[in-house]
Amino acid sequence: MSEKESTSRRDFLKAGVAGAVALGATDALAFANGLQVGGSMSRVVIAKDAMLRGSGSAINAVRMSALLDRAMQAWFDSKDALAPWKQLVRPGQVVGLKVNAIAGRGLSTSVAVVQVIIERLQQAGTKPYDVVVWDTTGHELERGGFQLSSAAGKVRCMGTNAVGYEDKPEAYGSVSCCLSKILTRICDVVINVPLLKDHSEAGVTLSMKNMYGVINNPWECHNGGCNPAVADVNMLPTIRKKVRFTIGDATTACYHGGPGYRPEYVWRPDSLIVGSDPVALDFTAWKIIERKRAEKGLKTLEADGRLPRYIATAADQHHQLGTNDPKRISHVEI
Repeated sequence: MSEKESTSRRDFLKAGVAGAVALGATDALAFANGLQVGGSMSRVVIAKDAMLRGSGSAINAVRMSALLDRAMQAWFDSKDALAPWKQLVRPGQVVGLKVNAIAGRGLSTSVAVVQVIIERLQQAGTKPYDVVVWDTTGHELERGGFQLSSAAGKVRCMGTNAVGYEDKPEAYGSVSCCLSKILTRICDVVINVPLLKDHSEAGVTLSMKNMYGVINNPWECHNGGCNPAVADVNMLPTIRKKVRFTIGDATTACYHGGPGYRPEYVWRPDSLIVGSDPVALDFTAWKIIERKRAEKGLKTLEADGRLPRYIATAADQHHQLGTNDPKRISHVEI
């Protein structure tokens, strides 16, 4: 490991432990390195509801609330539905919900999922104006079904195009990127709310690649199947410091033809995938998509030339963003 990488790692651990202290009851290791309490296992919770939509196509809001509660309470081992949110965000902190709306309404983070997250945050003590739903552009958000807002006293919803990017880039490994001012100047904490997708170059996109919506130059980060760029982007200091947890939206997903919307390859797992370890989450997402591709008679991603190598890179000794070792991932399916 180079001196630069070693210093970056030490700085991150200091920032991670400080952030965990601010959370109070949350175990320091869980938020410092993405691993579950004790540092030996990384927990990924997959919560499902086969009746999430009833007999129609729209998500039932009551069932969505119950699904999110089950997922969060299982991960945090809590009997109280609001306790996880109080651990993630303190009153007075501004929390950003980083969604993925690039593919339009057919294949974007579900508005229904985001609405329930906002409701729980407010019930846990976060004021409406301290919640910011965001992505790269306002146009993408509107296409994804979100309503833009910057009114005082209300939940904000905005694209980075409204505020711009920092002039000075942050760099790690293969990447040098200017970050969204929503991340750097507005948000104290970020909850990542991505969508489960196949990806034409990276193979899979869920947790880590959603951070491409935070940088000014994502088109420069797609060479080599987005490897090592995905891992390197997630090593940028501000992303490491502020992105605290992932609530992966798998209510709708795609197993081929992503990341754009191709309805013939979309299915509805009606699930949420949650955790603090982005590598374990993406490893889990990879296996879910591979199972669906096999069910549909498609090649494996490796045979299709799209093995998501960035997942192993993110787990290597230079990045240590989490684990891709199935023996160290505890899957909880509820």
